[in-house]
Amino acid sequence: MYVDKEVLQLGRWVRAVPGADEDGATVRKMEVVGVRVEMPTNQPIVLLKEAQGDRYLPIWIGPVEATAIAFAQQGMVPARPLTHDLFRDVLEALEVQLKTVNITALRDGIFFADLIFSNGKEVSARPSDSIALALRTGASIFASEEILDEAGVPIPDEQEDEVEKFREFLDTITPEDFGRAT
Repeated sequence: MYVDKEVLQLGRWVRAVPGADEDGATVRKMEVVGVRVEMPTNQPIVLLKEAQGDRYLPIWIGPVEATAIAFAQQGMVPARPLTHDLFRDVLEALEVQLKTVNITALRDGIFFADLIFSNGKEVSARPSDSIALALRTGASIFASEEILDEAGVPIPDEQEDEVEKFREFLDTITPEDFGRAT
């Protein structure tokens, strides 16, 4: 796994050994595949994939965050900034960059993440908000090997055509598809 020098200098979660956190545990760079609605619950999920692997990480999220992620992936710019757009704009005004999003834990079915900033500060956040912000700022997303072992779903290369069908599906949905579940 490649970890750039700026990420290495942050010091806490991603250490000088690429792919290792401060305890020596392995981390993996993740890519956002997209969002979808899980049936029959109508619960949105964001799907992440290992950048250099065959595991996918589904994270159940709220409809507002699903819309924010879909907007960012589609390059949609609202007339007025949404919360994640506002947060990005505030970071720019303060001259602070979001360097990485680290998905750090899974406890009782709930994922946890940390935002790591260029000034060395860290903020605990929900992964859904963290991913929406990362897409707006270009920050890298990492998940621990432990989380991928526990909640990751391996999809071998021979099933990649199914993943491509899923991606095509994602291209056809709109943010309006993520209305509140009743």
